[in-house]
Amino acid sequence: MAEGLLRHDANDRLDIFSAGTHPSHVHPMSIKVMNEWGIDISHHTSDHVDDYLNRGIDIVITVCDHAKEICPTFPGPIEQVHWSIPDPFMGWFEDDRHLDRYRGARNLIRNHMEEFLRDH
Repeated sequence: MAEGLLRHDANDRLDIFSAGTHPSHVHPMSIKVMNEWGIDISHHTSDHVDDYLNRGIDIVITVCDHAKEICPTFPGPIEQVHWSIPDPFMGWFEDDRHLDRYRGARNLIRNHMEEFLRDH
């Protein structure tokens, strides 16, 4: 969701990559709540964070506390940004009873994203 929101809101001002310490595919519930805002993330993927260690990344944003703890150290001067977003993941099933968890995560990411973009 963070990649989709940043790509949408940054309007090509930044090169954006999505990576994780345990990459996987995009959850259908994330796709659903992003579609509510007209943002299609169904084609997004997540690479392993190690794939980006030597690519000259200058800003790393982590969105979950676990990732912040185990994220590798990127070489060179880098800005580390952390947003503590509760993980809405409850399993790989689609259950509309969990939509509010995904909407809550999406909304928190958007709030942080707007502040980030104002400052950058």
